[in-house]
Amino acid sequence: MDSILQFTLLAFTSLFTMINPLGVIPVYTTLTDGMTSKQAAAIALKATSTALIVLLLFTFGGNLIFDIFNISVNGLKIVGGFLFFLSGYDMLRGKLTRINTNDEQDEEAVKNFAIAPLGVPMITGPGVITISIVLMNDAPDLTHKSLLIVAILLVMGLTHIILLSSRRILGFLGETGNKVLTRIMGLIVMVIAVELFFRGLKPILQDILNIH
Repeated sequence: MDSILQFTLLAFTSLFTMINPLGVIPVYTTLTDGMTSKQAAAIALKATSTALIVLLLFTFGGNLIFDIFNISVNGLKIVGGFLFFLSGYDMLRGKLTRINTNDEQDEEAVKNFAIAPLGVPMITGPGVITISIVLMNDAPDLTHKSLLIVAILLVMGLTHIILLSSRRILGFLGETGNKVLTRIMGLIVMVIAVELFFRGLKPILQDILNIH
């Protein structure tokens, strides 16, 4: 039971902090500025549904990717840990690498922007994809795999709700509150990154040193 709870919490916190919905809010509010609530909600739905589909495809297709490119899970953990650490460090310093919107407000352009880059890679980026593949491979049985899918759905659902409530959240938190939360998330991401890095490095070193 403890293993299941620990895995679920790890999956949820890892995915949520890597997606960082609060960091997406400024771009989303700029994109939907001047739109009606219904139009803005449609953009949020398109972005989160695109992000969810892509994330699930990589989560379930991770093993196929490993086979095609002859990639080991441990190698992915090391690289993922390194990338997460850099992302967390940027978040801790308040330097989020987000894509700015253009002034073009053409309806078709906005719809395309909702798919890319808002849905992918801003919501579902390389870091989120990596952690989902690693967690799916670490899941020892169907129960853990099912809980990972539940965590993905829950995080995407929360991301959608946060985007819909973005203007109220910005008004409530203010610029300072948003920065504080982003730095806290950055610290959590860095801790997860260190754990992930050494979880990948340990079996490789054991294999090199022939330690069992």
